[in-house]
Amino acid sequence: MLRRVQGPATISREGLRVTAGARRALPEGGGLRIALVGPVAQSIPPERSGSVETVTAMLADGLVARGHDVTLFATASSVTDARLHALFPQGYHQDTSLWPWELCELFNLAAAVERAAAFDLIHYQAEYYPMSLAYTRVSPIPVLQTLHHAPAAPEVALWSHYGEAPFVAVSHAQARLLSSLTVVAIIHHAVDPGICSFGPTPDDYLLFLGRFTAGKGVLEAIEVARRTHQRLILAAAESKYYRDVVAPLVDHRQIVYAGEAGPTEKVRLLRGARALLYPVQAGESFGLVLAEAMMCGTPVAALDQGAVSELVDDGVTGGVFASLEALIDGMPEVLALDRTQVRTRAVERFGPDRMVDEHVEVYTRLVAARRRAERTA
Repeated sequence: MLRRVQGPATISREGLRVTAGARRALPEGGGLRIALVGPVAQSIPPERSGSVETVTAMLADGLVARGHDVTLFATASSVTDARLHALFPQGYHQDTSLWPWELCELFNLAAAVERAAAFDLIHYQAEYYPMSLAYTRVSPIPVLQTLHHAPAAPEVALWSHYGEAPFVAVSHAQARLLSSLTVVAIIHHAVDPGICSFGPTPDDYLLFLGRFTAGKGVLEAIEVARRTHQRLILAAAESKYYRDVVAPLVDHRQIVYAGEAGPTEKVRLLRGARALLYPVQAGESFGLVLAEAMMCGTPVAALDQGAVSELVDDGVTGGVFASLEALIDGMPEVLALDRTQVRTRAVERFGPDRMVDEHVEVYTRLVAARRRAERTA
């Protein structure tokens, strides 16, 4: 059973944002002891698709490479350079007896909080909701939240009951949605350039890589392909939406369904695509596939929704369009972009070193602020 820590020091919102002297408050040259709590929906990294798990795996290994003492709380099927603490052999997406899924996430978080004395900080990568908020006032060390979706206003209003709890936003677009919360940093995701290798010479197809649900843009992608007379490959897990709505439009010649792409197949498809189509209707907080495509040198044609305009350099790494008609009209310019420049810019913006360094800076600030608060309590 978790017990409330007696008299924990509190940190003001302003204290979380102070950077001057933060590093001096930590032991000289000392690494941080970090509890990185991943989702337990599936393995980290994922065997198939999963942007949260992909980014969490990269962050864990990058922190270890920097000399930090990292424990990853995840499924036993996970593969990591960090220490691994596992409550579940595999994730609740694979084992349907692990239900309700919310309890699995809470138990995994609790395992980290119960061991808080062994760490300087707990960082939760939320699969769906920032359940870690419930622990922020009982934990003797800072608990940081990263959210990976675009929340609705009622959700944010509920979370504001813990308005002092620190969040990392994955984009400026997401940070605007979290304006009533304490966003201590905006850190874009990263992509491994060694895995998403450069594809200098594309094949003859456009690519849609995402989910088959309403608002994700698959119907719009098909329209783009038809009206520009391009072949289109659809790569996503089959769903009821696919069977009911998308499958009747697949002719296996111009519109081809390739199934769900695992990590290796995804990179192969991205490297070979003339362009990635991203006509998503609803705003996404990030859209990791955008960075993955650009890292492969593949330009992106996207609607200006969510974080798209801050990730895609319009006219350099792709085209950002206000409407589907404008996107269709602009496809020749997107297809003519220099793939070498697309790759170079992606390496500059989305390399793993940048993401890891920015997280270490945030961790250092939070730990230093907590220690200052404890000294003055």
